Amino acid sequence: MKKLFLLSAVLTLLLTSCSAVRVNTDYDQNVKFEQYKTYAYQKSVIDKAEISDLDKRRILRSIDETMSTKGFSKSESPDVLVSFFTKEKEQVNVYNNNWGFGWGWGWGWNPWMWGGGYNSTYRYTEGVLTINIIDAKTKELIWQGVGEGELTKRTEKKDENIKEFVQSILEQYPPQLKK
Repeated sequence: MKKLFLLSAVLTLLLTSCSAVRVNTDYDQNVKFEQYKTYAYQKSVIDKAEISDLDKRRILRSIDETMSTKGFSKSESPDVLVSFFTKEKEQVNVYNNNWGFGWGWGWGWNPWMWGGGYNSTYRYTEGVLTINIIDAKTKELIWQGVGEGELTKRTEKKDENIKEFVQSILEQYPPQLKK
């Protein structure tokens, strides 16, 4: 009974940890990020994103909310341009849950072990959201954040899911310079 409970707890932990957004960022270490206070969108790039217009608007709203909480404001003559693009792919996780009961010593092969196990599969869509921040004057990329995680197809969860992606990525912008 303890093994079954432990197995269930581990499986639950694995499934819930898969829903977190994994983030990587990169930036130009020669840029003084404190000089940037305003932003605008690079519409030509955003228009090419291969997602629905509804999801584009969700991403744009989330970026606006997050940038606003960081003290940035939208402007007609911005310091930086913000763009994003997306990718998605189908993923399959296979869990091999071997368990058994019996007598024996430690881990490894045990001739007195009996019981069974089962395999389970979990299919999901993994999305990648890349947010680029470009110096408006030089048109050079100065910061990039990439978030990867599980997507939802449930309409009532999409706002929350996209907001989690955007906030997780932009949490690391501007980069905190080491002193």
